[in-house]
Amino acid sequence: MKKKIIAFLLALFPIFALGTTTHADTIKIVSDTAYAPFEFKDSDQTYKGIDVDIINKVADIKGWEYEMSFPGFDAAVNAVQAGQADAIMAGMTKTAEREKVFTMSDTYYDTKVVIATTKANTIKSYDQLKGKTVGVKNGTAAQRFLEKIKDKYGFTIKTFDTGDLMYNSLAAGAVDAAMDDQPVIEYAISQGQDLKISMKGEAVGSFAFGVKKGSKYEYLVTEFNEALAQMKKDGTLKDIINKWTATSSTTSSNSAVPETTTKSGQKATPVKAKYTIASDSSFAPFVFQNDSNKYTGIDMDLIKAIAEDQGFTLEISNPGFDAAINAVQSGQADGMIAGMSVTEARKETFDFSEPYYTANSILAVTESSTISSYDDLKGKTVGVKNGTSSQTFLVENQSKYGYKIKTFSDGSSMYDSLNSGSVAAIMDDEPVVKYAINQGKKMKTPIEGTPSGNLAFAVKKGTNPELIEMFNNGLANLKANGKYQEILDKYLSAKKDNSTTVDETTIWGLLQNNYKQLLSGLGITISLALISFAIAMVIGIIFGMFSVSPIKVLRIISEIFVDVIRGIPLMILAAFIFWGIPNFLESMTGQQSPINDFVAGTIALSLNAGAYIAEIVRGGIQAVPVGQMEASRSLGISYGKTMRKIILPQATKIMLPNFVNQFVIALKDTTIVSAIGLVELFQTGKIIIARNYQSFKMYAILAVLYLVIITLLTRLAKRLEKRIK
Repeated sequence: MKKKIIAFLLALFPIFALGTTTHADTIKIVSDTAYAPFEFKDSDQTYKGIDVDIINKVADIKGWEYEMSFPGFDAAVNAVQAGQADAIMAGMTKTAEREKVFTMSDTYYDTKVVIATTKANTIKSYDQLKGKTVGVKNGTAAQRFLEKIKDKYGFTIKTFDTGDLMYNSLAAGAVDAAMDDQPVIEYAISQGQDLKISMKGEAVGSFAFGVKKGSKYEYLVTEFNEALAQMKKDGTLKDIINKWTATSSTTSSNSAVPETTTKSGQKATPVKAKYTIASDSSFAPFVFQNDSNKYTGIDMDLIKAIAEDQGFTLEISNPGFDAAINAVQSGQADGMIAGMSVTEARKETFDFSEPYYTANSILAVTESSTISSYDDLKGKTVGVKNGTSSQTFLVENQSKYGYKIKTFSDGSSMYDSLNSGSVAAIMDDEPVVKYAINQGKKMKTPIEGTPSGNLAFAVKKGTNPELIEMFNNGLANLKANGKYQEILDKYLSAKKDNSTTVDETTIWGLLQNNYKQLLSGLGITISLALISFAIAMVIGIIFGMFSVSPIKVLRIISEIFVDVIRGIPLMILAAFIFWGIPNFLESMTGQQSPINDFVAGTIALSLNAGAYIAEIVRGGIQAVPVGQMEASRSLGISYGKTMRKIILPQATKIMLPNFVNQFVIALKDTTIVSAIGLVELFQTGKIIIARNYQSFKMYAILAVLYLVIITLLTRLAKRLEKRIK
């Protein structure tokens, strides 16, 4: 029975993909998910930290080709032991127990653990912990330390799998104190967390890089030690640690053009006939769709110019930032250029080129605003996009200047809120703000920007090193011949581009200039809805019939299917199919098996709608009086014939209205799969908004389009319903 259920569950997720082989010399390094400042996902959605920077530098010195993933500490340890990964770099303390399992490098950081409390509940000695509960992450040096002293000081230990759960419990009062690595807590405090350290730290060990003991990758430890010794000698290691643990950040140059160390006049040799480059879909002025519905921007012009300079062929796709990242990681793309900041966390996953742009975050206000300094923001509300470096800056300085912060999920709604007066100011990347001003947004920037990071081209760690070399060579050549500055001036010049003859500030202008793009997105939406719903009908009818079958096994199978699929949010289901399954297959087979975004979206929508249709079928059949089945069977008619001739014709009439409703829901649900980068109607609208900032008018157009198409399809479905009845 169990084997049948497991086999069935595995059959729920069909995979339509073509696999590619991972380079044999690519080193797979695993790390923790969230252990700032050693590794963490920053506001720009890339992994950064001490460990990331160190691995990046070691790879540069030793010429490693590597890819870095962040499954979490326990999963990382198990991955190395199971042979799914080659090495681990995760703030792992070097202990005698671990050295029985891992071959570990020389240590790169001496850590201390320390007790932290909320600011309102100070604890200055271990004696004050008597009768209290102390939180600690499971399997850490801090836990081992607390276990040794808990009887002496009379406190209780509560363990957590992740740091965020521990700190949330501390904030909620579920634990009275927490113990963690001192740099981790200090970093959390610097990020504005309600934490306080009132005790000295306890030296508990040192961190090291590790590989499975006795594996063929033990040579990596030797090479790591050699590179580490060089980094200690030239001060690189100290610089990396100071970068993430210093009490105040070092101010860097505000220049938008970072220095290039690569000499001009060089060329590299392409390895492939064509390189696939992934990018964002809407991040003007770096990448956006122009009036001709073609992708343009600094990133687009730059990568094309470099390809021409270096003599390689490229194919560019624009699935969106998150989807582009996953495309590179899953092998669907060879490289990525998408206004992506270079961070320590991202260096664990990507190899970066030399930076091609240094970005600033800058405050913007309306033209009539009297705000001229951060002090003027006291008591006012500042808007910022969630998860950005601008948000990090505002949070760090909130208590200093006394403003309130309102977060937005996208730039268009943030800019609209500034215009409507619901926020007094906004903070965003300087080139993005300047582009918005050039597009007619009535804003000004009264305060000088603050550095927020370098932007660079990236490839999956350990792959396509020739792409990085060609990008660096091309960038140096473009700077030398002036082409680079021409590209920047084209998009960042204060002079507004009036090349378009269509006024996109009107609904008619928007339609006139973007109707082809909207029709393309609408076509994908309708295709996705129709195909997925047709498949869902088949799935739903099969499992709906199973649910009323006299065979118990079939009823159980149907119940499991419906509960599992309905219990998973559609967005998560789509993400699991598009990104999760290829990563799972790669870990199992060593081969990359990317799935097309349209196929992944179709599968997700089909399964999701199929589960609901199964319940509609079950309800329709059970709505037919049970006496009709009994009467038919008593006359000697078989169960199958009774269902076909008597029960289903009546049940179909009951089910039809619900089928129509489910189709409407499926059509609306197509907007959700835009999260995996599929450019359907809703995503198309967002892309247009990113170019012209006409969010209200564009969303009104989208609303009307959805209303019209849903109304027409609903009327058609109802006519079919009447005919069948």
